Amino acid sequence: MPEVFSIRQANLEDAHLLAELGWQTFYESFIAVNSPEDMQAYLAQTFVPEVMQAELQDPDSQYFIAQVNEQAVGYAKLRYRPQAPELPRPDAIELQRIYVDANYQKLKVGWGLMNHCLQMAQNQGFKIIWLGVWEHNHKALAFYQKIGFERFGSHVFQLGNDPQTDWLFMKYLE
Repeated sequence: MPEVFSIRQANLEDAHLLAELGWQTFYESFIAVNSPEDMQAYLAQTFVPEVMQAELQDPDSQYFIAQVNEQAVGYAKLRYRPQAPELPRPDAIELQRIYVDANYQKLKVGWGLMNHCLQMAQNQGFKIIWLGVWEHNHKALAFYQKIGFERFGSHVFQLGNDPQTDWLFMKYLE
């Protein structure tokens, strides 16, 4: 029987779990195409328990964890503020992060997390969901475009000492 996954809202006790999962999934997604120094600098400032704890306490952030047999295999983060300068609309919400352990991507955990976030945003009255994705992350670009996201701009994403270009995508919620 194939494994199934569940999605739950993260809580304050998940700070260490999210730090580890965030570190692991970001690293496995981008280490092959970035310098170890830039990766280390970004990971050390982003995926540490103290930062995760602060984000979990932030009323403008909401994390969701995907689990297989109670093991965390992916996560997503919705962020209500600040708005993107390129999209100054109060009815827009950002899907700031969505990552899945490479070993579980064939279970369509990413699709499940995406659908969960789309539904949460719509239930909360948002009309638009937007995100940034590295211009060279072709797998993610194809995923977002398949779901119906459209490009509307770009901004700089600082990875250590490397300023990278993220393309901004948006999708109207029905």
